[in-house]
Amino acid sequence: MPVEQSWVPQSVDVSVPSAARVYDYMLGGAHNFAVDRQMGEKLESVMPHARSAARINRAFLGRAVRFMVDEGVRQFLDIGSGIPTVSNVHQVAQAVAPECRVLYVDRDPVAVAHSELILAGVEGTGVLQADLRDPESILESPVARRVLNFDEPIGVLMLFMVHWVPTEADPWGLLKHYREALPSGSYLAISHLTGEHENAGAKAAAVRMNQAGGDQVVERGRDEILAFFGDFELAEPGLVGFAEWRTSGPGDISVDPTMNRIAFAGVARKP
Repeated sequence: MPVEQSWVPQSVDVSVPSAARVYDYMLGGAHNFAVDRQMGEKLESVMPHARSAARINRAFLGRAVRFMVDEGVRQFLDIGSGIPTVSNVHQVAQAVAPECRVLYVDRDPVAVAHSELILAGVEGTGVLQADLRDPESILESPVARRVLNFDEPIGVLMLFMVHWVPTEADPWGLLKHYREALPSGSYLAISHLTGEHENAGAKAAAVRMNQAGGDQVVERGRDEILAFFGDFELAEPGLVGFAEWRTSGPGDISVDPTMNRIAFAGVARKP
């Protein structure tokens, strides 16, 4: 296998596009192939804001992780992590505090296979194939118990994840389960697409995604998203547009002002 493909597990068919690798391409990463780039271009042709949304969401991830590290958090649970590249959680956290530990969770076996190979030998990291909608398979897993200490604060990230959980599956009850499992001082970060934005292109893109079949995106209002945090205490500036949470520079936002509000984002602390 060529050196530049040394991160590819032998079990992965690189002739078939992967959602995780397409997302990596949208972020400007190098862990993708021509077939993924072609799919990414097709995606952008029908969803012109896809690349911008991916990068704004990743910028929010970086700010949220650095905030939690500054607050003393040294362990993270990233659910729906994809491929851990392009300034992902362990890179951001360990750059500030090398002792930080991260458990990456994704239900996609391709993303998990890539993650396991990429993170082999990276201290303080673990990878788990599991579904957000099955909390026990994550929280009670041997790898979670190895990487995370549930007697100390944990930073949980669910970025662009909960809007894939249908309302009939009771995502509020699901999030309550996760909140109750965390020790005091833990943090929860969420970004979630909303139907309250004014960006017609992004609104139409969500409709097209749902019409394409498969998992359905559920756009929710601010109050519905706010309820996912339960009695956790929101850090300033509260639940805001995902480009507006503690923005640190022009690289965090889009030139299209309405694009910066197609999703709400917030970080909250367990009392």
